[in-house]
Amino acid sequence: MNPGIYSLGIGDRFGYEGEAQMRAILDASRMGVDITPVWNKSNREHLITGTKPEDVRYEADNAVLASRFSRPYFVDADHIGSATVGNYLTSCDWFTIDVADSIGKHCDRLLREKFIGMSAPFTGELKIEGLPGPLRIDSAYLGKVADLYLPAIKKAAEIYGKIESVKGRNNFITEVSMDEVAQPQGPVDLFFILFMLSAEGVPVQAIAPKFHGSFHKGVDYIGDCSKFAEEFEADMLVIERAVKEFDLPGGLKISVHSGSDKFSIYPVIGDITRRHGKGIHIKTAGTTWLEEVTGLALAGGRSSAFVKELCISALDRREELCKPYTGVIGIDVSMLPGRRTIEGWTGEELASAIRHVPGKAEFNPAFRQLIHLAYKIAAEKKDEFGQLILQNKPLVSECVYENLYHRHIRRIFNI
Repeated sequence: MNPGIYSLGIGDRFGYEGEAQMRAILDASRMGVDITPVWNKSNREHLITGTKPEDVRYEADNAVLASRFSRPYFVDADHIGSATVGNYLTSCDWFTIDVADSIGKHCDRLLREKFIGMSAPFTGELKIEGLPGPLRIDSAYLGKVADLYLPAIKKAAEIYGKIESVKGRNNFITEVSMDEVAQPQGPVDLFFILFMLSAEGVPVQAIAPKFHGSFHKGVDYIGDCSKFAEEFEADMLVIERAVKEFDLPGGLKISVHSGSDKFSIYPVIGDITRRHGKGIHIKTAGTTWLEEVTGLALAGGRSSAFVKELCISALDRREELCKPYTGVIGIDVSMLPGRRTIEGWTGEELASAIRHVPGKAEFNPAFRQLIHLAYKIAAEKKDEFGQLILQNKPLVSECVYENLYHRHIRRIFNI
């Protein structure tokens, strides 16, 4: 299966915005950029919203049919592990295997020694075209990389095997994710991670490494953009070498998780991928829910009141909402508005605080991150929430489209 050069994770917490998202994908095609849509939803999100993987498949199929979209599209089992993969085997054809929890776990001594032996041809000076100078590789480094990553790659192979036994080889996209960890993987680490995956027979087509800097949900990249550019390009060069060296799928590409709203590095990502003629996968799922909230705030009346109630409840339940997401948020509590401030806002002021438009003084990144997590509260009132979305469908859908096409796709792909 071919995910195309460019693919975009366009998950949808409640399943209402498929056609609005497809409108953005189709407009990109009209401008000469073909993007493969990938609906992704994690097990955690399914549990919170009370949905099943079959619901995501239903939304994707119907949105594609209604949009008369004729190219490939996928449904992603996002961040699955051994305990959850079985729930996704029927409905999904893209599997993001999350092995972050296995990094640094106990490494079997014999497996460690076997890996060091297999890696002997790369000791000494490893030269990768495009990177400055040769890279020094010795047995001490190989032992360290084995201790860190070999247990995780063994886990990825185990989960891949379960998927392949049901779906069959080449009938799904394999992504490996190790981004939700404290320490980033350097380009040399990535080279040997890909070596391990190849040795285990995992035909990885997308890899999600941990980069330097912060990729918090719903807000811009926090870090040194020039350092990110250097790291991102190095990873791309390493992948190019690894594909040739280890006989990995030719379309193997970097996957950027928590990729929505990373406006400051979109030009970097776009420039480097175009310059090298390589692909990219970017996950932007959570931003759709935030645009639904924005649309309801702008709608006024009961819709705006519903959003205010949700926001005030989110303030009261902040610790509960944040707990599952501590590694991917960075909320400055001092920036959060108080209850009375929210109650006094107009619908436009409320929307302006949540909507992420670069350069707008009214935007509050701490508040946006908190509301990013507050879909749990909407799920508890999903009947009313759904009714309000449907009552205000044109306005809400326009917010979703505007955000995905104009603030994301156009920036990334230089349209």
